[in-house]
Amino acid sequence: MTKEETYQLAAKQLQSLLEGENDPIAKMANMAAVIHEAFHFWWTGFYRVKDGELILGPFQGPLACMHIAKGRGVCGTAWAEDRTLVVPDVEEFPGHIACSAMSKSEIVVPIHEGEEVVAVLDIDSEHLATFDAVDQQYLEQLVRLIAE
Repeated sequence: MTKEETYQLAAKQLQSLLEGENDPIAKMANMAAVIHEAFHFWWTGFYRVKDGELILGPFQGPLACMHIAKGRGVCGTAWAEDRTLVVPDVEEFPGHIACSAMSKSEIVVPIHEGEEVVAVLDIDSEHLATFDAVDQQYLEQLVRLIAE
């Protein structure tokens, strides 16, 4: 199955699974599980904006950083700049926060409620250059299911 086909299948599964669910934490938990299982990424999860920082939310994978300041690391930068960041080599990202030495590449997608960023989806891979425009396109679509 191609990457696009895997995302399309995951999207159908998530649309069905999340239909009628109003709790964003429950939605994040199942979305992290579906994406993680579909692609076998190193780490798949969410950070929620709370009290002026990112706080660890539902995730799949090894231990994670629990607090991230706005503008710090890939997650904090994606939040501050309100844009998806695709990082082919985390070692080359200024100020990268190394929660795990196994993480080699990363994608972070902001999640909005109205105009405000309320969380980010963070996915790490143990391989370099894992993420591309295809991942960005589908993940940006999927995170919209959180706010619906």
